[in-house]
Amino acid sequence: MSCKSIIFGATGMVGEGVLHVCLHHPDVESVLVISRKPCGLKDDKLKEILHNDFFDYTTLGDRLKGYNACFFCLGVTSVGKTEEEYTRLTYDLAMAAARTLAHLNRDMTFCYVSGAGTDSSERGRSMWARVKGKTENDLAKLSFKAAYAFRPGFIKPIKGLKKGYRLSRALGTLYPALKLIAGNYVCTLEEVGRSMVHVAMKGYEKKVLECVDIQMLG
Repeated sequence: MSCKSIIFGATGMVGEGVLHVCLHHPDVESVLVISRKPCGLKDDKLKEILHNDFFDYTTLGDRLKGYNACFFCLGVTSVGKTEEEYTRLTYDLAMAAARTLAHLNRDMTFCYVSGAGTDSSERGRSMWARVKGKTENDLAKLSFKAAYAFRPGFIKPIKGLKKGYRLSRALGTLYPALKLIAGNYVCTLEEVGRSMVHVAMKGYEKKVLECVDIQMLG
């Protein structure tokens, strides 16, 4: 079986890196990018759908059928946002895509980029962690073959890609020291992408993957 994947968020740092890994991975047969603007790449594996409303996919019809993996890399910072705003741009956004794909592709594995420190209880003091926790929990209830939550901490960007955040790029040079000091909370973007392909193809015993799991599978 080969991996036929859909990627959301390919114009951001994490999504761009996951797309890079998929295009170079021998087990990935095809990649469909759903985005508001072109990702700027050409590849025999790659198709794109430009779509403006990420809360409604009814206009796409059956164009999302026939895929067995989704790598959901869309995300926003909670800084400066109310809980209602952050919930709409985090929980509602992910669930809209996931509900559509679960209906169209029952054999799909859904991989959601969450974050280290996410609150699975949904009752903690940290607003972003509660919202992420609810998103993880409700994705797991959908009728996918499997749903996995990835909780990276600091991610070292892939050299040569354009979308890395300035801080990540700057700290990327310090990655060996960060790995030594806080090894359980850092990983590379290559490891994130490769671990996603791994769970889509072979599964994994844990449905929530912390940095140590991402490192091992990547």
